[in-house]
Amino acid sequence: MKITAIETLVCHARMRNWIFVKVLTDQPGLWGWGEATLEWHTKGVVGAIQDLSQLLIGEDPRRIEYLWQMMYRQHFWHGNGAVRGTAISGIDIALWDIAGKILGVPCHRLWGGRVRDYIRLYCHLGGGRMEDFYDTKPADADRFAELAQQAVEEGFTAFKSMAVPETLPLEGLRPVKYAEACVSAMRDAVGDHIDIMVDCHARPSPRMGLLFAKALEPFGLYFFEEPCWPEVLDDMALIQQSVKTPIASGERLIGLHAFRDMLDKRAVSVIQPDITHCGGLSEARKISSLAEAYRVSMAPHNPQGPVSTAASIEFGFATPSYIICESVHKDVEWRQDVVSEGFEVQKEGRIVLPNNKPGLGIEINEAEVKKHPFQQEIVQRTFYQDGSVGDW
Repeated sequence: MKITAIETLVCHARMRNWIFVKVLTDQPGLWGWGEATLEWHTKGVVGAIQDLSQLLIGEDPRRIEYLWQMMYRQHFWHGNGAVRGTAISGIDIALWDIAGKILGVPCHRLWGGRVRDYIRLYCHLGGGRMEDFYDTKPADADRFAELAQQAVEEGFTAFKSMAVPETLPLEGLRPVKYAEACVSAMRDAVGDHIDIMVDCHARPSPRMGLLFAKALEPFGLYFFEEPCWPEVLDDMALIQQSVKTPIASGERLIGLHAFRDMLDKRAVSVIQPDITHCGGLSEARKISSLAEAYRVSMAPHNPQGPVSTAASIEFGFATPSYIICESVHKDVEWRQDVVSEGFEVQKEGRIVLPNNKPGLGIEINEAEVKKHPFQQEIVQRTFYQDGSVGDW
């Protein structure tokens, strides 16, 4: 059995271009689907996949670890960057899809079988309006409360929001009070039985991140995400040591070694590898072994397309440290038109039941994808009030 071609299909989905990866074989009707979506780097990722395909054409798709090692270690530059890491990830996911199809079993059966009966989903409420955060009682607080209630009405028992505003490296009480008001409104709206997460998107400085973490500690967050840049792990560890709230991070980290460093420093209670960036399912499984050794939870980052979600769910069914799956369900109204999914979502509790279809249990409708061709993403820029460059 040999790989005959590796194709990319780009599908514009409002905020981002989904990059689907199709690995074809010389066996009629046997191919695998992966995803390599990376915002604002679509052309770079597609090019990287084309470069990597030179290593793989003619190889046996069943030798997944061997092929992963080739993609990571050949061409001199190790696959640590976001673009190449994402390209490797997309191909690797597709190879696991093929492996499941060959044996006629879902991917989680390849990794030792199910360790749980269902997976819980959470949704994302989005962020606030910057023009609002200098108000003593921001209108965003009411808006977040409404969105939180809506998420619960849709069956979710957990949700995340970006209730922490963009801030200069050091500011006074206003942004902290804004975040407090928004999170307080959400907690009052849904009660204590719903899990609330807050994502800082690594925008605050370490000192501001600590101030936000302490201010939001009384609200019992399920986790507090990316309170500062992952490049400053010592500061992130200090934040984690300073509050009871579980700190989460890792969506920007590529490869096993980056997560080893994060865990060695006890910087987080939840790691968030993105399966479409970190090195695919092969590397995510290695990272999960580290998480298990450190008794740290996993909640993979997953704001991309439907192949990413299917991969995360299959991974979750076989991974003890996996706690919850990020779910995107309202990015584009035609999301379900481009994919057929094998797993079943129960609205009550928004839980996913196991998939019994082989591989990832999905199929991409290529004709529908072609209706949404590549569009250059809108350049996202953010600046602080004094005109200096901020973190998007």
